[in-house]
Amino acid sequence: MKLTKLALHWQILIALVLAAIMGSITGTEGSLFGIHWMPVYVFIGTLFLNALKMIVVPLVVSAIISGIGAIGDKGGFGRLGLKTLGYYVMTSFIAIMIGLVLVNIIQPGVTHAPPPVIEQNDHVAAAVEGKGMGDIANVFLRMIPTNIVQAAADGQMLGLIFFSLLFGYFLTKIHGEPRTVMQNFWQGLFDVMMHMTDWVMKFAPLGVFGLVAASIAKTGFDQFGNLALFFLTVTLALAVHFFVVMPLILKFLGGVKNPWLHYQAMLPALLTAFSTSSSASTLPVTMESVEERAGVSNRISSFVLPLGATVNMDGTALYECVAAIFIAQLFGVHLDLATQLLIVFVALTTSIGVAGIPSASLVAISIILVAVGLPAEAIGLLLVVDRLLDMMRTTVNIFSDSVGAVVIARSEGESDVLSEKHF
Repeated sequence: MKLTKLALHWQILIALVLAAIMGSITGTEGSLFGIHWMPVYVFIGTLFLNALKMIVVPLVVSAIISGIGAIGDKGGFGRLGLKTLGYYVMTSFIAIMIGLVLVNIIQPGVTHAPPPVIEQNDHVAAAVEGKGMGDIANVFLRMIPTNIVQAAADGQMLGLIFFSLLFGYFLTKIHGEPRTVMQNFWQGLFDVMMHMTDWVMKFAPLGVFGLVAASIAKTGFDQFGNLALFFLTVTLALAVHFFVVMPLILKFLGGVKNPWLHYQAMLPALLTAFSTSSSASTLPVTMESVEERAGVSNRISSFVLPLGATVNMDGTALYECVAAIFIAQLFGVHLDLATQLLIVFVALTTSIGVAGIPSASLVAISIILVAVGLPAEAIGLLLVVDRLLDMMRTTVNIFSDSVGAVVIARSEGESDVLSEKHF
């Protein structure tokens, strides 16, 4: 079988193994045929990161504007739309806060080992301090840029996200041909950026090789103990959201007497989500399970689930928050309350904006890191454990969508949902 025919995650796994071998053999001074390997690692990793950064601004802006505009096309700002959006924001926020609390309690990135990129450590701390987030008021001031073009050039994602949310909302307030033209433009731009992201991600194995090999060449395997603790932290946070928060929502918001029936109803979709790591690919199975096994009407499921597959990403939002704070801990950077609140806000909005694309967490985490002044190069470390975590967080995403469909259906008077006759 040709290497290019392998699934992307297998290519990345092979790249990780090769990076570990090469980085440990060559170190920072190793050379072959007169070529020093360290600059090669840095060049490959930087090239991949630059490609990711290149697509961030148009991708996020077009995703948010087209997504909000599409809700308006469906009459989504009526009663049903407000309920759906309210549920999405609530559950994503709860998921992020669970991750925030656990990563601060467990502190998986706290280590006595050198930081992943030793020579940049002082610059990292200065960059975070230079963000000027000594108080919460500054966070809100950064939401409204004086020049949106300059904000895009400077990578001020907080202001861009806020502008995009406003633009998408007010797009739904115009009518006729101007709205159609604008909606088609932003949707077309988003579709193009999706294809560009797919193309960039084909080079992910090379990028991962460069990033991880450079890190191992500098610090050896010092960070792998921290990565194991990071993996356990994310897994525990996802489990709390999946097994504690979701049943409570079903019981107290959905009025479901036995929430565990819903786990039984959604089993086919959960297994599909875990194996594919794709909310979009799982959507047909999710809709079938929600309608046929849970008893939700097509009127509710056809609106709530397709929308949820792109904008309701509890697991992804949780992962983004934990990953950003974990990286800050690795670099020994203290994040004050205002900075952590900024991470919460950006994680919430980016999980809505880019969740529908392949490997969305890479783009979203890079946005958060840039927003708080942390190095995007540290993304390479996360890829060591990302595949399995991706499977788990996608499962959480899908289950939250289905819970939302049940809760909204019950609020709309569908008392037959999750009744015993379905089992």
